[in-house]
Amino acid sequence: MNSTYTSSEMMTICASRMLKEGQVCFVGIGMPSAAANLARLTRTPDIVLIYESGTIGTKPDVLPLSIGDGELAETADMVVSVPEMFRYWLQGGHIDVGFLGAAQIDKYANINTTIIGDYQTPKVRLPGAGGAPEISTNCKEVLIILKQNSRSFVEQMDFITSPGYLEGGESREKLGLTNQGPRAVITDLGILEPDPQTKELVMTSLHPGVTVEQARENTGWPLRIAPQLQVTQPPTGQELSVLRDLNERTERAHAGAAS
Repeated sequence: MNSTYTSSEMMTICASRMLKEGQVCFVGIGMPSAAANLARLTRTPDIVLIYESGTIGTKPDVLPLSIGDGELAETADMVVSVPEMFRYWLQGGHIDVGFLGAAQIDKYANINTTIIGDYQTPKVRLPGAGGAPEISTNCKEVLIILKQNSRSFVEQMDFITSPGYLEGGESREKLGLTNQGPRAVITDLGILEPDPQTKELVMTSLHPGVTVEQARENTGWPLRIAPQLQVTQPPTGQELSVLRDLNERTERAHAGAAS
């Protein structure tokens, strides 16, 4: 096993392990796409990857720049219209897991990808919702991946783009959302999972070399730690090799397109 890897590689590999064989996965662009395609190329070759643009069963050779990247359509089993993707496949309950990124997250796994600051005069305007609200409310379960620091893990968000567990407890069910919601949040420091009763995120696993103090320092609320805190299994040589090869192919392809 190669013991040298980056925190981003650890995060991506850990996230890829969360996916299961035979699942239908609605994939976000960026880190979710890297993790989902790594899973397809290693542990779960039969996973069905779906992107917002209507591509079903896509098997990209390189990671897409956006949902409109031709690589997705060219390697898909089928392409449907965006209305059909959302109305039939997503809202119809046919998607097992949604894989999302985020700019900000709070202790109940609510996501902000809209603005930082006041809505009318924001400090930063983020990419926006896209299909994330529908993914978070209609997929059977949701995985979230983002780097952990006090700017992204906040006590109070300026805007909730996609609901996690709202105010905790049964507030998600009271809103009429019947799917499971976020199953795990995977970061560059470890894994957080919702408490079964309160739904507050609890750190259940730390990546190798990461301390509890580091996790708490990089969280904007008093972080709960699981009594039986685990240590994430380090990346295997195969996982690192496949991920690096995928990233290298992607970099070469996009550099060629830019020139």
